[in-house]
Amino acid sequence: MKKLIPILILFFSLSTFAQGGDKMKERIKAQKIAFISDQLDLSEEEAQGFWPIYNAYEDTVEGIRSSEIRTVRMKIRQNPDMSEAEANQLISQLIKAEENILAAKIKLVNDLKKVLSSVKILKLRAVEDQFNKRLLDKLKEFREQRRNRKN
Repeated sequence: MKKLIPILILFFSLSTFAQGGDKMKERIKAQKIAFISDQLDLSEEEAQGFWPIYNAYEDTVEGIRSSEIRTVRMKIRQNPDMSEAEANQLISQLIKAEENILAAKIKLVNDLKKVLSSVKILKLRAVEDQFNKRLLDKLKEFREQRRNRKN
């Protein structure tokens, strides 16, 4: 069963990618699910408890990044010559957003303790880093291929 889940997710991600459009995020998410499931060697019971908690965490963090942090970045771009008072206000907003992300991470760990061993929770961070590194490597490779095609 453990090996079937990543295969099904990969199949789903490929069919989603074929639909085009905004499906790239879904494809990446499906690959991340398969990668994490495989690397953490989640049992069926662990997976059933883990994924709702992890998905809620990712939704929370994405919401913070897409609303709070994006807003601050847009204000910085729109007004590079801002006053010291405006800059201090934006710094405060960034700190608050980072505090909210930290609170989400703490909640994630506390919630995961109910369904996973501490060893797997610690391993999750390394697995996420590995996935992100692979994703960045693929992006660099893709960009190089595009550059080579244009030349």
